[in-house]
Amino acid sequence: MSETTSRSTPRPATGAARVVTVRGEMDLLTAPALRDRLDLLTAGPCPDLVLDLRAVSFIDCAGLGVLCRVRNRVLARRGRLRLVGGGTFLRRLFRNTGVAGAFEVLPGLPASAADTVSARAAGEAGG
Repeated sequence: MSETTSRSTPRPATGAARVVTVRGEMDLLTAPALRDRLDLLTAGPCPDLVLDLRAVSFIDCAGLGVLCRVRNRVLARRGRLRLVGGGTFLRRLFRNTGVAGAFEVLPGLPASAADTVSARAAGEAGG
């Protein structure tokens, strides 16, 4: 059974990025809830979003579609999107799917990232 959860930070007034930690699988079953959550987080002007994908075990085409959608939304609003992926999983996925240059991938959380608070990918109340 697929399950994805996310944790996100409230956007601090200091301009620090909002961090969303995604866990589990990003697939056809979990993509709609994650997409809706990320749409809420990127609805305003100039979103600064960091997606921590280090705890993601699997991404299918639906999950990749969510990443491309959030990237397009952030860029359209003149914001910034960074992905955190430990190891080679994300880089290999992006290279094999032809989107290698489309995302800024970091090895760890940026120093400016704020602490995270719990929230489910389904968009329940939280950060």
